[in-house]
Amino acid sequence: MLDAFLFLFVMGLLVLGLRRPFIWVLAYLYIDIVAPQKIGWTLMRILPVSLIAFIAAFAGWALADSKQGSRFTFRQGLMLVLLAYCAMTTLKADFPQEALEKWDWVWKALVFAIFLPLTLRTRLRIEAAALAMTLSAAAIIISGGIKTAAGGGGYGVLYFFVNDNTGLYESSTISCIAIAIIPLIVWLARFGTVFPPDWRVRLFAAALIFACLLIPVGTEARTGLICIGLLGVLLLRTVKRRGLYIALGAFALFAAIPFLPSSFTARMGTIETHDSDESASTRVAVWQWTLHYVKDHPFGGGFNAYLQNSFTYNKPVTVDMGGGITETQIQNVTDKARAYHSAYFEMLGEQGYAGFALWLLLHVTGLWQMEKLRRRYIKRAKTDKRAGVSRPEDAWKGPLADALQQAQLIYLVGALFVGIAFQPFVLMLIGLQCGLWTYLNRIDSPARAKARRRIRPGAEPQHGNAVTAKAGALR
Repeated sequence: MLDAFLFLFVMGLLVLGLRRPFIWVLAYLYIDIVAPQKIGWTLMRILPVSLIAFIAAFAGWALADSKQGSRFTFRQGLMLVLLAYCAMTTLKADFPQEALEKWDWVWKALVFAIFLPLTLRTRLRIEAAALAMTLSAAAIIISGGIKTAAGGGGYGVLYFFVNDNTGLYESSTISCIAIAIIPLIVWLARFGTVFPPDWRVRLFAAALIFACLLIPVGTEARTGLICIGLLGVLLLRTVKRRGLYIALGAFALFAAIPFLPSSFTARMGTIETHDSDESASTRVAVWQWTLHYVKDHPFGGGFNAYLQNSFTYNKPVTVDMGGGITETQIQNVTDKARAYHSAYFEMLGEQGYAGFALWLLLHVTGLWQMEKLRRRYIKRAKTDKRAGVSRPEDAWKGPLADALQQAQLIYLVGALFVGIAFQPFVLMLIGLQCGLWTYLNRIDSPARAKARRRIRPGAEPQHGNAVTAKAGALR
């Protein structure tokens, strides 16, 4: 039954795209995030639905969609350069066959992220893309949240739709992304037009946020706890009553502790005592190996270059001596072919200094662009308030830039401990940022806003609602 429903749902999206080609873009977002072809076992595996949606999205835009307003941005250019650079390192990879396996999905993720902003020409399309990404991730998050609330979960044992350890189905990855999309959920609940905000939308958003917060508990991923802490700090910038917010946050934290599984609190305790945890110890050893490796290989070793690592590290082990007496001993542990467990070291080891610099520049410019948009509309709101002008059409713009910036910051901190440098969902998020940046600068740049405010000679001054109506018409 589930297999038939998924097949009919995907086919329905593809059919709807015949009338509205942009739906094919949304269909690919859903298929790439949820991977329904992995969930189904018969019908969903008959056709390569991901490839069909990928080609349809491009063909629909090229053949049937308007190109008015489409712009190629600097960050899209950065991704294009990064794509070419990764192709070069793949050709010269230390492990050619293994590198090709990763390249097979990385190039698709980069190409789609470069393409996505070209289709986001209107507010409705930007919102629809954000909604499709959020709800697609929510499908995975809700299933994990329900299992966690029902008493399931545990490190490495919380399974979602499928028993798979790739994409968003990997525990640390979904823990990071679940927290990162919370600002987007809040924005959609406040400013969404596809589902206009009412009590039902707000209730669903609150339940989804709760499910997002449960994911780090269910997966027992330490990355998720760090991301929750960062989200709490980021929200201090936007909340009106910070003292009350801090007090309620502290109360919620202490109230939740008795309900947390003992295995979760024990694992979170290893954040502070990482030297005694094998997982944390191997990560540090891999990072040290990567720093030494890149000194001799400044252009990196290509995808999956970590397969050649080998190292020995000291691990404290508690030994039972009998009679209730324990003793801590230092043991030498040798390990090899350990993954990077960090997007930063992943980029450094696989793509070298140049690739790491390109990747870092891509994210830093995104943070800068979203901050610039956020401040533009904060400043405009203050100016309009002093002038007694109401501009409700601007209300959604600054908060969306802020939500996308917060999501990216949470990802960048979570990526310190997870190898998700090329995670497709994050690349889609970058594409969404590029689309918002292009759209707002095209219709609402400071220069255009100044031109709209300029009163022609002999014209009647426009105030209040008339100004709002005129600005809305120009949009």
